[in-house]
Amino acid sequence: QLQLVESGGGLVQPGGSLRLSCAASGFTLDNYAIGWFRQAPGKEREGVSCIGSSGGSTYYADSVKGRFTISRDNAKNTVYLQMSSLEPEDTAVYYCKAELACVLGPIGGDFSAWGQGTQVTVSS
Repeated sequence: QLQLVESGGGLVQPGGSLRLSCAASGFTLDNYAIGWFRQAPGKEREGVSCIGSSGGSTYYADSVKGRFTISRDNAKNTVYLQMSSLEPEDTAVYYCKAELACVLGPIGGDFSAWGQGTQVTVSS
């Protein structure tokens, strides 16, 4: 079964840090760009970061640029999102997705095949 599993979310105070992981099973991530997306209550799902298949290209939404860092370890079949200087506006469920090309910003479509995501809550 092809699957991506997100983990690492939690409750953190403003200014804190978290590292999210996206682990693949049933397939290898090597040939895919991997995007991190988030969805806050009442808002559209949006792409916030993406990394190319080789890891040489990384992309960030303006809202997270300078605070989030995406990386991948193909040997571990895992992609990470290091989040620092977290703000309450970062509160959302975070998802990862394998893609042929990176996508940032709001997205629509059928999310039924996506994973469960991992909840990030930034609050004092």
